[in-house]
Formats: sequence, C-alpha cells, structure tokens
Amino acid sequence: MKNNITIPKSSLDFLTELKTNNNKPWFDANKQNYLNELNHIETFAGALLEELSKTDVLETASGKKSVYRIYRDIRFSKDKTPFKSFWGGSYTRATKERRGGYYFHIEKGNTFVAGGFWGPNTADLKRIRAEFAHDDEPMQKILQSKSFVSNFGNLQGEQLKTSPKGYDSDHKAIELLRYKQFLVIRRFTDAEVLSDLFLEQALETFKNMRPFFDYMSEILTTDINGASVL
Repeated sequence: MKNNITIPKSSLDFLTELKTNNNKPWFDANKQNYLNELNHIETFAGALLEELSKTDVLETASGKKSVYRIYRDIRFSKDKTPFKSFWGGSYTRATKERRGGYYFHIEKGNTFVAGGFWGPNTADLKRIRAEFAHDDEPMQKILQSKSFVSNFGNLQGEQLKTSPKGYDSDHKAIELLRYKQFLVIRRFTDAEVLSDLFLEQALETFKNMRPFFDYMSEILTTDINGASVL
C-alpha cells in the first residue's frame, strides 16, 4: 500500500477559492495553481488505481485518465459557471462480465466514494427487476451484511414513487423493484480526506462493493434461468 500518497490541504483550498471565483479570468490567472493541484489528484488516483487493480480487472488506463475535466459542459445548463468545484474521477471494470463502476468525488465538506449503476438501460433494468421479483434474498443478504451496512448504510439511488409496470404494490420485493439506479456511497470528513489513511480507506470502500458488484454482474450476464447471455 502506497500510504505515503495523500491529498494535500491545498487541493481542497483551491476548490474553495474556485467556488468563490468561478470565472475564466480568475482561473486563467491561477492556471499554474490548478495544474499543481491536479497533479496531486492524478497521483492519488493513480495509486488508488494500482492498488484496486490487484483485486479487480479495470480498463481505465491510468490515474490521469480517470480524473474528470474541471471544465463544465454548460451548453444545456441554466448554471453557466464554467468550472466544477470538485475533483472527480472513475474507474471502469473490464469486459462484459464485470458490471458496475467506481467513482470518487473530492470536495471540501462533501467528499464521498461511490459505486454502482447510475443509468441502467431499459433492458438491464428489466432484467434486474425480474431477478429481484423472482428471488430477492441474495440481494437482501448483501444489503444487510455487516460490511455493507458499516460502509454504506443503505442502497441509494433514484426510485419510482409508484410500482414499476407489471408489479403489484404489495410485492414482497417492492422496495428493491422501485429503484431506477443502484448506488452505494460512503462519505468522508475533510479530516479523513487529508489524513494518511485516506488512500487505504478509499481502497477498502471499493473492495467492500465487490459482493454487490459481483452479484449484479451475475444477474446482468445471465437470463432468469441462470444461463449465460454473453
């Protein structure tokens, strides 16, 4: 474990200043500061990728490739501020057999490590619901496990307010069936982010997502009879 790789306080402070001065002239004048802090984040992301790759197969090429651009896409947004006020990045699991994605979000007062399925397509959502309706016990066992509860609390994500089409409101798995997204999130304080243990804690958080990822991958690569669809 490269436990000497840390997030410096300056990386959080830069975001605070950017949030107050979210305009191109200020950013251009502070471009070198941005590049210095970006280097810290990319180094951290690279160390996290290296460690995570020891236990999972990822297609993300490098820490640098994992980190999102600071520039916002404002074409269709009412918010015209040009820059993001957080550091973010993600790692993609490799091959069709491994589903789900890892994500980190570093922001003063709002840092979290997350994973899951942000926007399942219609076919995937239909398949997930069919499995939960058929037998929700394997997923319930994962969600109620000690490691899941201690890391993530509950499954999160957008839910339907009513029952999905084709399912009764009194179905025993109705709470699971209402999900449109399947997310697991663990939040960190600023003190935790700046500590020497953050890299290790972020890695352990990702590792604790694996039972959830592996079961969801099994669902999405088989039919309702358990036969492979790949």
